[in-house]
Amino acid sequence: MQSRTVRTFVGVSLLVFSTFAVAQGTRTWEQSKFEELEKGTAKGIAICSTGGLELAPAFKSIATTPSTYIWSIAADRDGNIYAATGSPARIYRISPDGKTSVIFEPQELQVQALAMDKAGAIYAATNPDGKIYKLVHGGTSKKSEKATATDSDWSSAVYFDPDSKYIWDLALDAAGNVYAATGDQGQILRVTPKGEHSVFFKSEEAHIRVLAFDSKGNLIAGSDGSGLIYWIAPNGDAFVLYSAPKKEITALAIDKDGNIYAAGAGEKHSSSSTSITLPISGASTSSSSSGTPGASSSSSASTPVTVSVTPGPGAAGGSEIYRIAPDGSPARVWSSREDLVYSLAFDDHGRLLAGTGNRGHVFAVGPGEQFTDLLTATASQVTAFTRAPGGGLYAATSNLGKIFLLGGNTPSEGTYESDVFDAHIFSRWGRAEFRGAGKVELFARSGNVDNPDRNWSGWKKVDLEKDGSVEVPSARFVQWKGVLHAGERLPRVESVTLNYLPKNVAPEFDDVNVQLGVRYQPTPKGTGTDSGQHFDTPPPSNRDRESVGVRWTVHDDNDDQMVYSVYYRGDGDSRWLLLKDNLTDRFYSFDASLLPDGGYTVKVVASDSPSHSPGQELTAEKESAHFEIDTTAPRIEGLTASANGDQVHINFKAADSYSAIKRAEYSIDAGDWRFVEPVGQISDSKTESYDFQAAIPADPPAPGAPVLEKSVGIEHVIVVRVYDRFDNLSSARFVIRGH
Repeated sequence: MQSRTVRTFVGVSLLVFSTFAVAQGTRTWEQSKFEELEKGTAKGIAICSTGGLELAPAFKSIATTPSTYIWSIAADRDGNIYAATGSPARIYRISPDGKTSVIFEPQELQVQALAMDKAGAIYAATNPDGKIYKLVHGGTSKKSEKATATDSDWSSAVYFDPDSKYIWDLALDAAGNVYAATGDQGQILRVTPKGEHSVFFKSEEAHIRVLAFDSKGNLIAGSDGSGLIYWIAPNGDAFVLYSAPKKEITALAIDKDGNIYAAGAGEKHSSSSTSITLPISGASTSSSSSGTPGASSSSSASTPVTVSVTPGPGAAGGSEIYRIAPDGSPARVWSSREDLVYSLAFDDHGRLLAGTGNRGHVFAVGPGEQFTDLLTATASQVTAFTRAPGGGLYAATSNLGKIFLLGGNTPSEGTYESDVFDAHIFSRWGRAEFRGAGKVELFARSGNVDNPDRNWSGWKKVDLEKDGSVEVPSARFVQWKGVLHAGERLPRVESVTLNYLPKNVAPEFDDVNVQLGVRYQPTPKGTGTDSGQHFDTPPPSNRDRESVGVRWTVHDDNDDQMVYSVYYRGDGDSRWLLLKDNLTDRFYSFDASLLPDGGYTVKVVASDSPSHSPGQELTAEKESAHFEIDTTAPRIEGLTASANGDQVHINFKAADSYSAIKRAEYSIDAGDWRFVEPVGQISDSKTESYDFQAAIPADPPAPGAPVLEKSVGIEHVIVVRVYDRFDNLSSARFVIRGH
């Protein structure tokens, strides 16, 4: 494919944009931004934080060690790599072609750090309760009683016993002095070439974690506890350059302009630590400092060893990288909630690289918090870098303990496979739209299960120079692949858009519900009731006994817009009669008085016609449960009452044209309402008779009125009321005249 010149793509937020709001006709799936591109599988492809794909530097596997953890590495002028490891604790010598030999094996649990002087001697620090050993190739140093140099060409001896719980890092100055960052007491110890040792710097922190020298011979140190970055002059005078927001400084790097880069991790004032259990036989267990990759104080020699490591994905606070300029001003240049920085270095182009865990990513950090997800190692953590004599960097990993060469030769090509896209509906795939530059090949494949390894179609090349047709079978799922080839122009993918047309499917009803005595209120459009989703916000409603409310839930897998029609049918009728059509809300209310008393069923019909051409729409319908309407009040017939002393005899009949009589009540002389049972006691018929005696209330006479015998010459007002099953009410009045 020939190179293509395209316009620049700019984007900083969401990666995938699919047009679902108005689901009409052709849809698009576009990928261009970091958040979704990182979900794909990149082989030799770097993903830019501003969006897009480009070729990554070469990343070649050199060796895999028997040890699980590689904490520190160094390389000599011939390209041989020396790796300080744990589980088991060894120093390996690895030749450029990957041949591995063990040159040192201490009794301590880990070789935590190493440094190499100009003569090729190696200084190695062990943990916990460890020492600094000196290893010499072809030398005559006395063999240590507590360590073994398994390669006969190497000899080892204890160079310095610091009497510290931890030794986290080592650094050498131009004069050959060894500086050791220690834990428990937060000291930096110095050992001269003559073996003289002293406390070079004492901090108020529990641990000094990392060390680096600037071009002027000043020592830069990072702590664990308060996340402090120290500048320490050759005479030991110290100054805190920066108090990082993070608890622990995990890595340092200084560029040629004197900018100091420091990585921080962990929350300050947090008592929690993340640890893993290492099945190391014959070694002592340990407690550990929070968030640091090492072991500590010994106990039983037969139990597994707990070694603390930097928190994993999702750990509180994540990780950040800071830049401290030569004038001392700090700035944050990178941050991540998932990736924890273990190591920092500069590549051949001066870019800052960050080795991270626990996904094994290497990031290239640029200005303005921009970055590139450069590559992913086949291990959980990228824990160390060192410069390779022939160009590029050696990178060390943990879980598994491997060595890689990063950079050097430019790869001829790289491949990126997108994440699987789910159209949710069986779909026909149209053209692909590509934006990029250089020599890029695009492929696509499709299938009807979410796993491409389960009988998908084969990869089909997309002819971008012709019409960009994606000639893969119609299916629910699709995936694209980009192959970037090196050439005169740097290859780059800025965006890939696939056009597709979902097969139309009919809407599906979940429920149609009728409520008596409810009136729904209209809602503004776009509030969810007409959005095509499975779950709707209940519409506002009022109690209104004269109304009938109908509400339905329906979904459309195409996410089409829909319109609705509501019909009713009375018991015994054969025809459905229209109540209302062209509804966009998923509810409807009507006056119950529009329908005669009786039993009914409602049917709602949904159509996706607003989203399709005429004749292409599909419909679905669903009937409600049977319900009854009764808006007519019962009748009270033959009400009579007669007084007999202090009793009154009341007789009447209640009748309803549709539903059974629910209950009856009476009141004498405006007294309290009192319940009365019908003759036969059970109220379950459309007609009920009532015949009962009731006591006349003994009310006091009005002021000034003569005192009379009860019921003698006094009128009494009898009021009765009855309710049917639908709470329709009727009342009647009878007056007993005095005599």
